[in-house]
Amino acid sequence: MSSQKSYVLAIDLGTGGPKVALVSLEGELIAHKLVTIETNLLSHGGATQDPNSWWEAITNSTRKLLEEGYVQRDKVVAISCTGQWGSTIAVDETGNAIADCILWMDTRGHPYSAKVLGGPLKVSGYGPTKVLRFVRKTAGAPSPLGNDPVGHVLYLKNEEPDIYREAAWFLEPVDYLNMRFTGKATASAVSMILWWIVDTRNLSNPNHQPRYAYELVRLVGIDQNKLPPLVPTGEVVGTILPKVAEELGLNRDTKVVTGIPDLHSACAGSGGINDYDPHMAISTTAWLSCHVPAKKTDPFRQIATVAGMLKDRYLLANNHDTAGICLQWLRDNIITACQDGLTKPDGITQGYAALDNIAESVPVGSNGLIFAPWLAGERCPVYDRTLRGSFHNLSLSTTRSDMIRAVFEGVAYNARWMLQAVEHFVGKELGPVRFIGGGAVSDTWCQIHADIMNKTVLKVRDPLYANARGAALFTALSLGAVKKEDIPRLVSIERTFKPNPDSRKTYDEIYPYFPRLYKMGKKMYAHLNKEGKGTVNMPIAKGAAKQSTTPPSRTGLAEGSGSPG
Repeated sequence: MSSQKSYVLAIDLGTGGPKVALVSLEGELIAHKLVTIETNLLSHGGATQDPNSWWEAITNSTRKLLEEGYVQRDKVVAISCTGQWGSTIAVDETGNAIADCILWMDTRGHPYSAKVLGGPLKVSGYGPTKVLRFVRKTAGAPSPLGNDPVGHVLYLKNEEPDIYREAAWFLEPVDYLNMRFTGKATASAVSMILWWIVDTRNLSNPNHQPRYAYELVRLVGIDQNKLPPLVPTGEVVGTILPKVAEELGLNRDTKVVTGIPDLHSACAGSGGINDYDPHMAISTTAWLSCHVPAKKTDPFRQIATVAGMLKDRYLLANNHDTAGICLQWLRDNIITACQDGLTKPDGITQGYAALDNIAESVPVGSNGLIFAPWLAGERCPVYDRTLRGSFHNLSLSTTRSDMIRAVFEGVAYNARWMLQAVEHFVGKELGPVRFIGGGAVSDTWCQIHADIMNKTVLKVRDPLYANARGAALFTALSLGAVKKEDIPRLVSIERTFKPNPDSRKTYDEIYPYFPRLYKMGKKMYAHLNKEGKGTVNMPIAKGAAKQSTTPPSRTGLAEGSGSPG
């Protein structure tokens, strides 16, 4: 048991369920627990979860962590929430949910969003003058597909008016958890990103205060009185409610800071806090981000700047929809034979380490096999919801081992394509990339990314728990326990991967064909997958059913918005 340091109860609420961790104010991961939450997949594009199951999982995990004695209870000084964003919970005045959370993938609000955001002339579903009003003030716009909070609230307003009328507030998941802890309804420019109704201009102005752009609120037809009051990012929302403190065994003066999306906690948890200091997250999806000083939007490459973790900075937002899930798809649908060492005789699939070992045994370049990892369409660096994945250059001599390595390489090819778009966006070449997420656990994948991207890859310590660490460091920064310049040194690098010149030569010969695959096939994909054809079966959470529609975009630019939640 540690008795000298102070600690944060860090909660990372992913779509698959909450991770609860005890992390020191210096970013040291002490202990953690994960509980899986099922997603309810409904007809007509519905996807929900029970917020009460989140709360039960979080409180149970917290009690167990504290009972196991990893730290003294009175050394837990703050609570910090991060995780999924773009989901919506209707709550009463006390913060209790009056309906299930409508998740970021729920598209039932599509007809209502399409109506308020469209017009006589449409570009990607938007009326041009309407979308420009949003982009000018917020860098993005709600999705005409309805898969964001604006679409969720419009759905409730039109289809479930009793819930809409009874709701005191519509909250993001991190703000909902904060209200359960403190009893106060609050939000920030960071937690409300995917609403695209918070004016994010002039963040560098020291007198800047977060405010809603009420003309945009009126445009989409939402009652502004149901929007939570905005507070500055990094502010202490309040202290824990006495009844919650008693239930968890925490001090009543335990502070709760503003919640942040996983995009932001990943920035701190990677140690890449400075301007143009990039990090890459490889989990179900993937993104490449860094802090930048100015607001900007590239709707064609689906890159935007959003309010950052630091009050005077913006953070890049982009996304590759299918990264780590490509390996899951390969494992679950193609790799089945026991002799591979990937499946036990009883049919239980082994971990991903076996995939690593097989990929290592295949020559660089996968014997000429190329995998396009667009299993659910693509967002960055091209926006195309009809795009699909494929293997190219298959032959009778192609083996499953070749296919395994090709999947590793295909995701990295897409990362290089996205990196080029990001460097064009920021106007400069970026330095070493810090890797986090489940994909970063694989040394094989780290090296492949380093070789294909021609970047030094820095694998951070405990990459799976970078968001929990980032939430704790964000809290430490907010409380004044650490300074911005301390954060890079507080996140240690487990291993450094430098590009291999021999591998680079092979990849540089192959890579130019990768973006051409999109150009050659886009008309075919558009025809095969129009109007619901070629639907995607994408696992939403462990133990959950499968989604039988194309997962919607979550970036909120040309199509609309949202990350691995």
